[in-house]
Amino acid sequence: MPVIALDADGVLLDYHAAYRRAWAQAFGELPQLRDPLAYWPLDRWEVRRLEGVELERFRDCFDQEYWSTIPAITGAVSACKKLCDAGYEIVCVSAMKAHFQAARLKNLCDCEFPIERVIATSAETVNGISPKAGALSELRPVAFVDDYLPYFRGIPAGIHAAIVLRELNGSPNAVGDLDRLTHSQHTDLAGFVSWWLQRGE
Repeated sequence: MPVIALDADGVLLDYHAAYRRAWAQAFGELPQLRDPLAYWPLDRWEVRRLEGVELERFRDCFDQEYWSTIPAITGAVSACKKLCDAGYEIVCVSAMKAHFQAARLKNLCDCEFPIERVIATSAETVNGISPKAGALSELRPVAFVDDYLPYFRGIPAGIHAAIVLRELNGSPNAVGDLDRLTHSQHTDLAGFVSWWLQRGE
């Protein structure tokens, strides 16, 4: 069964919404929307840069509960089910701490994604190479979908590299090596799936 590897945050799951909820948990108020086209949560919401005790309080909210309850992006579950119906196995390859891997899988299952496997990788590039490159080399998917351009650097040749070009304000995907590092660009996962299945791969 051919494998398609999918990133989680920004592709399957709505990290923006979860970040807003974590802020409310830490500081008792839901931040208002600042820029609906901002890529980073810090720019999207009316929040301030944190340091010291406040930063630690906020980081404490990114716990097992947080990583197991992020909402699905609209249309992502049905898109994944279409891939499965077409004969693909879906594996989530996510840059996150390994001890949250089980929470991520629970999150995906609770959202009814047809995904039974999560591979956690480092979040840091090393010598310009994606932290996901090693996992993808072992997994050998036919396609890899992510929303962060640096995570395509150095992935194995032969894997179709598809990027989700979501909110572009401040995005690392808006400039630079987009055409060199990726084979196709899409507005969301549903768009990728429709395009992929129509081309008969």
